[in-house]
Amino acid sequence: MSDTNTTLTAEDKSLLDQFLNDNQLFYAPDPEIMASHSISPRSAEEERVLSQGVDPHRLNQVRGIVIAALDESFTMVEQMGAAPGAKWGDLVTGIYTATGDLSMIAPHGIVAFAGCCHYPIKFIRKYWENDPTVGLREGDGFIHNDSRYGGIHNTDQSMIMPVYWQGELICWISSTVHEGENGACEPGGMPAAAESKFDEGLKMPPFRLVENFEVRRDLLTFLQNSVRDPKLQLEDVKVKLHAVMRLRDRVLRVLEEHGKDALIAALRKNLEDVEVEVRRRIAELPDGTTRVVSFPDSTLRENALLKFNLAVTVKGERMILDLRGSSPEFLNRSINCNFASFRTILLTAYLQNIWPDLPHTMAVFSPIEVIADENSLVCSSFDTPQAMSLIPLFKGMTLPVIPMAKLSYSLPHRYTAIVAPQYDQPATFIYGGLTQHGESVGNFCADINGNGQGARSHRDGENALSPPFGFMCDIGEQELAEEELPILRLGGHNIATDRVGFGKFRGGFGYEQVATVRGSNLWGFMTGCTGSVFSPSPGMFGGYASPVYALCKIRGINVFDFVKQNPGKIEFDILKLMNEQPIPDAKYSTHDMGMTFELVNEGEIYMICQGGGAGYGDVLERDPALVIKDVEEGLVSRETAQELFKVAFDPENLLLDAEGTRKVRDAERRARIARGKPYHEFVKEWQTAEPPAHIPYFGSWDDPKRIWAMNGGQRVVLDADKLTGMFMPNPKDVRIGALEAEVQALRAQLESANAG
Repeated sequence: MSDTNTTLTAEDKSLLDQFLNDNQLFYAPDPEIMASHSISPRSAEEERVLSQGVDPHRLNQVRGIVIAALDESFTMVEQMGAAPGAKWGDLVTGIYTATGDLSMIAPHGIVAFAGCCHYPIKFIRKYWENDPTVGLREGDGFIHNDSRYGGIHNTDQSMIMPVYWQGELICWISSTVHEGENGACEPGGMPAAAESKFDEGLKMPPFRLVENFEVRRDLLTFLQNSVRDPKLQLEDVKVKLHAVMRLRDRVLRVLEEHGKDALIAALRKNLEDVEVEVRRRIAELPDGTTRVVSFPDSTLRENALLKFNLAVTVKGERMILDLRGSSPEFLNRSINCNFASFRTILLTAYLQNIWPDLPHTMAVFSPIEVIADENSLVCSSFDTPQAMSLIPLFKGMTLPVIPMAKLSYSLPHRYTAIVAPQYDQPATFIYGGLTQHGESVGNFCADINGNGQGARSHRDGENALSPPFGFMCDIGEQELAEEELPILRLGGHNIATDRVGFGKFRGGFGYEQVATVRGSNLWGFMTGCTGSVFSPSPGMFGGYASPVYALCKIRGINVFDFVKQNPGKIEFDILKLMNEQPIPDAKYSTHDMGMTFELVNEGEIYMICQGGGAGYGDVLERDPALVIKDVEEGLVSRETAQELFKVAFDPENLLLDAEGTRKVRDAERRARIARGKPYHEFVKEWQTAEPPAHIPYFGSWDDPKRIWAMNGGQRVVLDADKLTGMFMPNPKDVRIGALEAEVQALRAQLESANAG
């Protein structure tokens, strides 16, 4: 038997590569594209332009025009969009270099939306541009929503368009909106009940929907036929298209007035200048490692502690964000997140809370390395469901705040105030059903945008200001919402007394949401949130964490009938409703915030509370006058002022007793010393060899290389470099099993009693 020479000639290899390319089975997300969050090397054209030298004044002028154009196109979408997300600012417009790097976004926009779009743009350039069945031409518009190809989650839909000048591709532009309804297994687009990616609704890799600046009606009809709200799908495709077309017009005006070299230079320099500045800021920081741990407390189907492990290491101009040791992914829960999305959210955290003065561009993260275990919750595999990736993503928006505050504390110059984490599990009602107008809808309420801010190093956090994912979002007008939807608010967005992180400076408060339904016989709610068992946002430098919050329900009644028969007999305050139970024969219940979709009868009451921010510093260092002011304004109860802040005052007129306050605070400090223990004694009592057996715990314990988890109801320990997805039993099956065991035990007792 003779040996066969298997070495391929260059021609044979070229033919083989061409054959494989032409017959690729499936164009999944490109690993090379999805692995990088750094800006691309200069293209030949960028090198030519920048090597000639640039006029900084012209660059500044071009940047200003482009930013104004982005602002204009953003406003177009906000004013004309049909989705609730469009109306209250959950959108962005952006501009990218010809290679697809994000250079600028609208000044009010959601950073993460634009920060993800470079992935699908680079996919289009690599796979569709030279494909004979697709191609790339002036007037094309690509739509996209699947986060696996680059995005936050499937409710966000992007319109992406190339911009040509004299036949040459100069840049890309995009418009992204949180649309909501997308045909998932639960209305509203964020199905907590999704057990596979096939429950998520539309999963659009980037594909051409627009040709010659016109929407292809056949493809649009397919999209409309795939969702519960075809009118929404139609209107917002048109709105995003016309927004990018307006942005394109403004970019062409720049090219006409200043030439292509000026635009190319402005887009590229905006990236390179930011990268240089970030490297300088990293070099300012002290070398070393700081760490933080946090725990979402639910998969949205059952309570569990899901560890998020972050170590921030600085060495010279290098920064590493190490997430190894975090919870493994779940095969049949929707809270998984792909690594590209999580990196983009970390970028948002830096731009909003750490270096907010920097231009909003992806170059901020170009010098920063991010590490995670494969098949973990923050670096999940392609086939895991990711419809509610918001749970880890929200956590990622505040996770770096504490370690970066420690690193930045000693700097002589800071770029923003040291700030404690804001509440990072925004609470709102996701809804679906038939409106009072007979229209089928599904989406979520703008109340998600009123989270309490974290306390700062010099003042209290702002109340109900913004969500962690966007600093310019609004909660909208309830009266306008009630014209379209059968959701009624039984009271205003009242600040919830005491429900905030306390400290020398306290966090900002959230507000109560008391809702019911009227005018629809087919309506339902869900809530996609954690933070009912374990505090979402830890305090800073001695400050208190945010409190936990519950979902409350009053069912089996029609509140409109009760109010009609008993005017003035009920006050729509969560504590009073649940503690006083003023409606007879109603069923009062409390639950964690991870509620899957359930139908609601007219007049039944659902109640949640928006979260408050974390506190900064020791409560005993808070100015007593500020405590009294909070009591007067109903933000803090008298009991909290006395027992927690140790402030003495006259109970009738709230007159501060300064000397009495000094005495009780001195006494509390002495009591703290008496309660204190040497560190080694505390560790000996506190530390255990493994997680408590009764807690569903996911993540590392004392060694980031060993991951504890629950799989099929059984505890397992995995090697971090060999993680596999966890399978969770259906909560209904668990409940049925418990009830069957209870029935069996009762039968045994009955048989024993009869035998006796």
